[in-house]
Amino acid sequence: MRRVVVTGMGMVTPLGVGVDRNWKRITAGESGVRDINHFDASDITSRIAGLVPRTEDENPQNGEFNVDLYVPRKEQKKMDTFITYGMAAAQDAIEDSGWLPKDEESLCRTGVLIGAGIGGLGTMYENSIILHEKGPRRLSPFAVPAMLINLTSGHVSIKYGFKGPNHSVVTACSTGSHAIGDSARMIALDDADVMIAGGSEAAVNRLGVASFAAARALSTGYNDRPTEGSRPFDEGRDGFVIAEGAGVVVLEEYEHAKARGAHIYAEIIGYGMSGDAHHITSPAPDGNGGFRAMQAALKRAEVNPEDICYINAHGTSTPVGDGIECTAVKRLFGSAIEQVSMSSTKSAIGHLLGAAGAVEAIYAIKAINTGILPPTLNLENISEPCQGIDLIPKVAKEKKVTTVLSNSFGFGGTNASLVMRAV
Repeated sequence: MRRVVVTGMGMVTPLGVGVDRNWKRITAGESGVRDINHFDASDITSRIAGLVPRTEDENPQNGEFNVDLYVPRKEQKKMDTFITYGMAAAQDAIEDSGWLPKDEESLCRTGVLIGAGIGGLGTMYENSIILHEKGPRRLSPFAVPAMLINLTSGHVSIKYGFKGPNHSVVTACSTGSHAIGDSARMIALDDADVMIAGGSEAAVNRLGVASFAAARALSTGYNDRPTEGSRPFDEGRDGFVIAEGAGVVVLEEYEHAKARGAHIYAEIIGYGMSGDAHHITSPAPDGNGGFRAMQAALKRAEVNPEDICYINAHGTSTPVGDGIECTAVKRLFGSAIEQVSMSSTKSAIGHLLGAAGAVEAIYAIKAINTGILPPTLNLENISEPCQGIDLIPKVAKEKKVTTVLSNSFGFGGTNASLVMRAV
């Protein structure tokens, strides 16, 4: 099997555009969660979200997202917001990697796999209203391609001329991790030399928020204190905070990256998957699904639990899920639990759904590169199942990090874990 490394990274999150800006802010303990103010949420029980800061300024100074810098205006009408977030993260990752081939062979050996958990929900919502109020003749001819989840991959491949695998994945909140893991396998199996991989999401609209609220999945008790709403592992947690954005990495075959002198951030050495086969929204109570995904990732990586320095937890801030993940981690790590640190970066940015796994994998890689572990914000009182784990409450910590684990668990019982290490 061929080795796979990360040579480029890009992200758009509630903390802004760009990996360096995100890392500076998240390790400083800043939050990107705020009041929902771009639509009327007054009749929805949850009124806070992790929102990407936006601007029309041609030279954003504080990491705001200006879509015009990434997508020509005439093309924007063909895209839902989740596609534009994905294209921005992909552009930054590709430029970071320095991989901009022009020869046909290289273009045919470069693929794209960017997924989403929900996709063009905003477009679906808006066009359903138009259909109901104005009839079918008023629908946009671009509605369908704006909705389709695989169109982020499609647009990125068209923009850069990448003719390798053009793929997508839809596995709810595990999407980003599955996209990276599946892409790594494509390279390992020689289907491609380079893959642009990750996830994007833009479901913070009236339909998305109201639907998750109806499922009783969202935080409702912190509407007057938005930055405190996402509180993984804390006794006071009452649901996740919905968020938006994208995370994309450039994956590359190791010898290919070395030959062109690429900067290597980390190596993908393990990828594990599992299914709970239990419930459409709740994980198995014993955490067996997450346990088996992590176990499979460590087995593929050929490392032991004591080799893992840091875990970027799924940690959504739901009353049930967090405790189950902690139980699974304790079961897998045994006595080695005393050596590992774990945090949930969702405490700072909320839950980016299909983009979460990719963004969190980038944060985990930055921990390797910097020796700094991002904190779990709002962790005041650790709930019983999570006690005994170093959860990095409130303040980032320094620690030598060589090998990391990143977890993503989604509705439908779909689980993915990634293991990455320094090169």
